[in-house]
Amino acid sequence: MATTADFRNGLVLNYNGELHVITEFQHVKPGKGPAFVRTKLRNIKTGRVIDNTFNAGVKVETARVEQRPHQFLYKDDYGYTFMDNESFEQVVLPEAMVPFADLMKEGQVATILFHAETEQPLTAELPTTVELVVTYTEPGLKGDTATNTLKPAIVETGARIQVPLFIDTDTKIRIKTSDYSYVERVK
Repeated sequence: MATTADFRNGLVLNYNGELHVITEFQHVKPGKGPAFVRTKLRNIKTGRVIDNTFNAGVKVETARVEQRPHQFLYKDDYGYTFMDNESFEQVVLPEAMVPFADLMKEGQVATILFHAETEQPLTAELPTTVELVVTYTEPGLKGDTATNTLKPAIVETGARIQVPLFIDTDTKIRIKTSDYSYVERVK
């Protein structure tokens, strides 16, 4: 059991009989009335995000999970196949359990959450940023870097993102996985 003071991003809760992970939370102390915590909870099985408000100090049931690094091997009709680099065991996850899968390329390391009691894989998490090569984008105009204007681009995994005007094809860039936003060019 944990209280609302223990909330942090990535904490897994047993909420309404299903496992949810906290993606965002905010403690609110209004001038009038008791304090409360606003949260965004993502259902691990379905991927659906719900907003929920907890009263401050309320006890919630947490689930014990373990994070293990796995390497992404390939995608087929059954789902996404990952391999544990220590035991060489392979885990296949359906597409619903792999958020931001279109930013993942073969050989990339991802963290897979396992339920501690049942050893069942729950979800795969990418690092906060990934480095990918732009395979297609419209050419930018020379000297047009003063504004913060963005243009569409396609990266090597097929994901569509928005990049600044000065980014060209075959440029390696860093992308934030949580919202598909451009971070910087990689040398």
